[in-house]
Amino acid sequence: MYCFHPRCLKPFAFQFLVLAMSLTSTMTLAQPLTAARIGLWAFRSTNAGPLQCSTANLYFGPVAVGGSKTEPAFLTNTGPTSITVLTVTQSAVGFGVSGLNLPLTLSPGQKVPLSVSFNPLVSGHVDGIFVFTSDASSVTLPLYVHGRGVVAATVSVSPTSVNFGSVQVGRSSTQSETLTNSSGSSLTVSQVNVIGAGFSTAGLGVPLTLAPGQSATVSVGFTPQVGGSSSGSLSVISNGLNPTVAVSLSGTGFTPGVLSASPASASFGNVQVGNSSNQFATLTNTGGVNVTVSQANVTGAGFSLSGLSLPLTLPAGQSYTFGTIFSPTSAGSANGNISVISDATNSTLLISLSGSGTAAGMFGVNPTSLNFGSVGVGQSKSMPVMLSATGSAVTISSAAMSNTEFTLSGLSFPLTIAAGQSAPVTMTFTPQSSGAASANASYVSNASNSTALEALTGTGAAPQHTVDLSWNASASTVAGYNLYRGNNPAGPYSKISATLDISTTYADSSVQPGQAYYYVATTVDASGRESAYSNETPAVIPSP
Repeated sequence: MYCFHPRCLKPFAFQFLVLAMSLTSTMTLAQPLTAARIGLWAFRSTNAGPLQCSTANLYFGPVAVGGSKTEPAFLTNTGPTSITVLTVTQSAVGFGVSGLNLPLTLSPGQKVPLSVSFNPLVSGHVDGIFVFTSDASSVTLPLYVHGRGVVAATVSVSPTSVNFGSVQVGRSSTQSETLTNSSGSSLTVSQVNVIGAGFSTAGLGVPLTLAPGQSATVSVGFTPQVGGSSSGSLSVISNGLNPTVAVSLSGTGFTPGVLSASPASASFGNVQVGNSSNQFATLTNTGGVNVTVSQANVTGAGFSLSGLSLPLTLPAGQSYTFGTIFSPTSAGSANGNISVISDATNSTLLISLSGSGTAAGMFGVNPTSLNFGSVGVGQSKSMPVMLSATGSAVTISSAAMSNTEFTLSGLSFPLTIAAGQSAPVTMTFTPQSSGAASANASYVSNASNSTALEALTGTGAAPQHTVDLSWNASASTVAGYNLYRGNNPAGPYSKISATLDISTTYADSSVQPGQAYYYVATTVDASGRESAYSNETPAVIPSP
């Protein structure tokens, strides 16, 4: 039986040629045969015995010089007894066998794998043979190997990495990548792939064949859609010795610097001429790169800035707060703006300003004088006072009394009273000694009459003391009680109740400061009979 598979035809044909040479010496061969190659094929006829190989010939085909290719094979013991494989030898450079640990004993029917490799060192056709010896018999087992070393093309890329740096979101940056066939044979680039957000390629159609030494250029682009760093790669796939070449890609997307102001406008309202009103404004960099403020120009009468030192650099996301001031010099409305100049995308930012200067108001106190009359020493009397503003709002900053017996309550400073409005406060007189007292209440404000006075008078009177008496009701039926008072213990006593007291309490308000009094009570029945004095109760009246 003959095999017509391409791998089998060649050795059969070759054997035929060997036999033909022995019969007709004048036959012309299609391929010259060396004595070595004839010997290889002649040796093949000795392959016999129970040690068998899964294939008699291994064909590696073309393999790049410096590269490697491996093919599998199996050794099988087809005999009824164990066989020990002793050695394996080879006849050609570039072939190798691995996977066998010799000596190796195979049981009947056992099969073991091995790997045969082809590592060509030079270009051209190479044949070889591996000879396996065993203890089965003197017959050896050959394995024929065939390969062809070829010089494979290689593709190189330049540069090997591309960094686009910082690119504004929504905009594009392009760089060129050069592909070169740096070997001595042609190669075909089948694919150029790119991965990574924002990266792309253009300008190279594939498949592309590059002759030895020929180059081609591919355009690599980076168009970030969001801020932040990005990375990716460009892959060049070819049939060269290095079938996949990768180029690393990197870049950073950034949002441009944008300057915003909060608030976008400042209204100072009514400000009295000669006074100032302050507000704050905040600049914020809402973009992705630094913004440098170089100028801040103010227009409009009475408007100015404070706390803004230029040039000012704001990193991304940072803010800076400064003051705006309105100091009108005349009555009437005023308008202006702050023009903030920077290197942001909105290079000129306007903050509108408005306010109105008002004439100084008039401050009023009603009444302009207060007389508290007679007030007991240590006691207090309060009277209302109205503070008012006319013409413009008035701010009262302080109030002072020239006599500490007079106090002001019901307000906290500073107190602003709108034009045409009033604010109630309370003035209190608390004499510390008997006799006449006077003072001036002095109010300080921003009104045209910046200081207003209010006259205060009163008299401190000695206090009126009262002795409050109470007793337990009599157990007997009585018509009422009489109250008596003496200046000495045990009397004598004088009656102080003008009429019969039917209650059990009495208030004696006729006492004098610094005196001591002694009190007793009696009961009176329905027939008018009066009892004896009760127990005595003393009372000492304090001095004023």
